Amino acid sequence: MNNKTIKFSRKSAPEKTARMVETIVGCKWSLTVYNLLKHDIRRPGEMVKSVEGLTTKVLNACLKRNIEFGIVERESFNEIPPRVEYRVTELGDKFIHILTELEKLQAEIDDSSL
Repeated sequence: MNNKTIKFSRKSAPEKTARMVETIVGCKWSLTVYNLLKHDIRRPGEMVKSVEGLTTKVLNACLKRNIEFGIVERESFNEIPPRVEYRVTELGDKFIHILTELEKLQAEIDDSSL
């Protein structure tokens, strides 16, 4: 038997990805916003009306963070009155898919612990 000790280096999480996950998961409204967008509720006023406890201020902060990470994009229409809609980006679709898989994993863990 070989007595060599193998040392593994500590790999740190990718900085931007780790910050994105911490920020998104740390915001209790992000998952709600993704669900609204999934159900074609794209306008901020509709979003606030659709979710009890969600305020315009909190929604705007949540949307801003998601735009910064490239998960959601904002589209402004040149109309009077002004109209703004949000939609999930291609990157956002991938990110939401990962979150969905994590939910499935959690459900499996919960079922196995019964």
